[in-house]
Amino acid sequence: MKIGVLMGGISSEREVSLNSGNSIMQHINKEKYEVVPVVIDSKEDVIEKVKGLDFALLALHGKFGEDGTVQAVLETLGIPYSGCDKVSSGLCMDKDLTKSVLKAKGIRTARWVNVSSVEEIDYNAIEEMGYPVFIKPTNGGSSVATFKITKKEDVEAAVIEGLKWDNEVMIEEFIKGDEITCPVFENELFPVLAIKAKTDFYDYEQKYSANGAEHYPIDLEPKTYEEVKKMALETYKALKCSVYSRIDMIITEEGVPYVLEVNTLPGMTATSLFPQSAGEKGISYSEFIDMIIEHSLKK
Repeated sequence: MKIGVLMGGISSEREVSLNSGNSIMQHINKEKYEVVPVVIDSKEDVIEKVKGLDFALLALHGKFGEDGTVQAVLETLGIPYSGCDKVSSGLCMDKDLTKSVLKAKGIRTARWVNVSSVEEIDYNAIEEMGYPVFIKPTNGGSSVATFKITKKEDVEAAVIEGLKWDNEVMIEEFIKGDEITCPVFENELFPVLAIKAKTDFYDYEQKYSANGAEHYPIDLEPKTYEEVKKMALETYKALKCSVYSRIDMIITEEGVPYVLEVNTLPGMTATSLFPQSAGEKGISYSEFIDMIIEHSLKK
């Protein structure tokens, strides 16, 4: 079977994607598969560079990779690929749509407003949420152009900066608490990891630097764990995820969990969370890649 590891892309997360792809190339079982790196440098690249592949193992992140676009191209070409389909990918990439579905399904998530221009900023709605708020691109990831804003005077500048990266920006209520991540593989919750940032919030540097945030398995109180598990699996189902997704949450000091966002192509770098969680189950990195391929082919 000829497998292409798709990496790079044209989003703000290109470097992260290259790191994920190179890490997969190092650990995939080359005795079992014929593996080739496929570095995407433009939208036109996809059609040309995937010719002859039996399977596309996606290590893309961000727009034109994680948003369902590449998935739709691969489906049109009849090439099976890893992870969530084009509908789920697009739904989870758009945080406004993600949270709208969660709210409709009764799954707890922080309040938010979505804007596509500074003229749409609703300061009354922000006052109701209370400062600080997080402002970030609606379709972004890896905490690129994400700001924690503590006063009204700084809102407009953060929105303007966010609109340089995306055509929509989310202004989201700040929930004080501890961040956790809930990796879900085929409707099974893998070990939950705590994320302990060294700075005010889990920013780009914290996520991808070797000396960044600490990630470690956490034993939640039984009642809290059951609620977290229920919310994670309900989120996975509500957003029509398949094979694997990582659901990030915040747990307040009172033990109340809130869903933050859903990653349909979680990072696969040396410091990434899903491989670490799989390791806690005794699944090696190479075995985890095998699982992704095998279950995606069944899909």
